[in-house]
Amino acid sequence: MVVTIIVFNVLIASILLYVAWRIWLLRQKLQRINNKLIAINRSAGAALAGTPNAIYKGQMGIYQLKQRNEPLQIQIQRVRQVLSLLSVGQQAWQRFYFPNTAFLGRQTTRKFRK
Repeated sequence: MVVTIIVFNVLIASILLYVAWRIWLLRQKLQRINNKLIAINRSAGAALAGTPNAIYKGQMGIYQLKQRNEPLQIQIQRVRQVLSLLSVGQQAWQRFYFPNTAFLGRQTTRKFRK
C-alpha cells in the first residue's frame, strides 16, 4: 500500500514537473515574442516620428497651391466668358451676313433684305 502511494506520488510529481517544464518553455517563447514586438514598436515609432510634420507640410503646400490657383481659376472663368461671348457674336454675325448658308446643320429660310 505504501509502495502504491509512493508510485502514485512520483507519477503525479512527474506529470506536474512536465507541466511546469512546458509552462517554462511557453513563458520563454512569449518573452521572445514580446521582445520582438517591442523592437518592432520602437522601430515603427522611430520611422513615424516625423510623420506629423510631413503631413502638416503637405497640408500647407496644398493650401498654398490653392491660394495661388484661385486667381488663375478666376482668369480661366473670365476667358471662358469672353470666348462664349465671341461665339455668340460669331453666330449672330453669321446669321446676319450669311442667312442662306447652313448654320450648325440647319438651313435658314430668311432672305437677306436690302
